[in-house]
Amino acid sequence: MRTGKVAVSLEKSTLERLDQMVAERVFPSRSGAIQQAVEEKLARIERTRLAAQCAKLDRRDEQALAEEGMLEETEA
Repeated sequence: MRTGKVAVSLEKSTLERLDQMVAERVFPSRSGAIQQAVEEKLARIERTRLAAQCAKLDRRDEQALAEEGMLEETEA
């Protein structure tokens, strides 16, 4: 996996907590911890956006489309 570099500023207390977790081997490094946190946050946002889009679907329209597709399959 190719990586890029980014500078991140954190509150001192957050950095101390992060360093403690690295010392306890919860994370391999500061970079590893931050990378994992960003990946998890992005995945959570993507799931939330997908759920919001799904909630906009009209169930009757969705059902009609599904039935139409099934009808086409049986006629083929």
